[in-house]
Amino acid sequence: MSAADPAPVPVTGRSGGSADARTAAAFSDSWLHCFADRPYTREQFEEWIAPLSAADLAGRSICELGCGSGGLLRYAVELAAGGRVVGVELGDSIAAAERNLAGSGVTLERADLVEFARRHPDEFEVVYCIGVLHHLENPRAGFDAVVRATAPGGRLHCWVYGHEGNAVVRWLVDPLRRLTSRLPWWLNKWAVALPLAVPFFVASRLATTLGEGAARRLPLGRYLLWIGRREFAFHHHVAFDQLVAPRTRYVRRAEIERWLAERAPEVESTYVLSRHGNSWKFGGRKRRNELAGGRLQGRARA
Repeated sequence: MSAADPAPVPVTGRSGGSADARTAAAFSDSWLHCFADRPYTREQFEEWIAPLSAADLAGRSICELGCGSGGLLRYAVELAAGGRVVGVELGDSIAAAERNLAGSGVTLERADLVEFARRHPDEFEVVYCIGVLHHLENPRAGFDAVVRATAPGGRLHCWVYGHEGNAVVRWLVDPLRRLTSRLPWWLNKWAVALPLAVPFFVASRLATTLGEGAARRLPLGRYLLWIGRREFAFHHHVAFDQLVAPRTRYVRRAEIERWLAERAPEVESTYVLSRHGNSWKFGGRKRRNELAGGRLQGRARA
């Protein structure tokens, strides 16, 4: 490596043989063969993590649980403005994250997110998990891991596919996914996802042409308006992403509210927000307490 080359990102840990490890391996096929190393824009990232703002991330210790190839983590680094940033990923896509984030100062760890949280309780001022919980064998355990890794007084934030607003996907796409997720990635991506991306792209363009008033009356109308601003390659990526997952759950708002309510002694200022009418953003603030505060002060002195 020459002096001009960015410093490699340190990667620790290894994957396992669990059902979640197999899911992570499937998604690695998506990320390692993605159309771009930056498939998401900063605007998308900021919209995904809202109501958290840039001010909530500035100078903070931040952890992304399930960082894939680092497409979102790079924006967390920018917004952290010198704060500590850690990405956790179980699949082989962590190799792409290492390349994409070289020189950024990020620390990457290859680990199951539940096991990671057990080893790093009460550690990060901001913990977020975007698009991961609904693919886990036990989504509730994944949410509990997000809470566990968050420091007292810190913010936690998640995003999942919603049951509400996704009838078209649940009835048409998900049955197909159960078959295509067993195919070799290249056959799935090019023989199935690519042809299906064409009507998907046409529908989103039609929605943007009709305008917000008319498009909102269509199935998935709000979502189509959002994605209709993106290029065909992104539609293809999203189609493949849907079809490659061995497991997908569509989570009801009531279930999310139950998760939050059951952690109410520990999590306060909670929220559940609809995103584009077919998914949920939710989170809150981990409550401060004297015991946790003493533990953090002890860590600072160590």
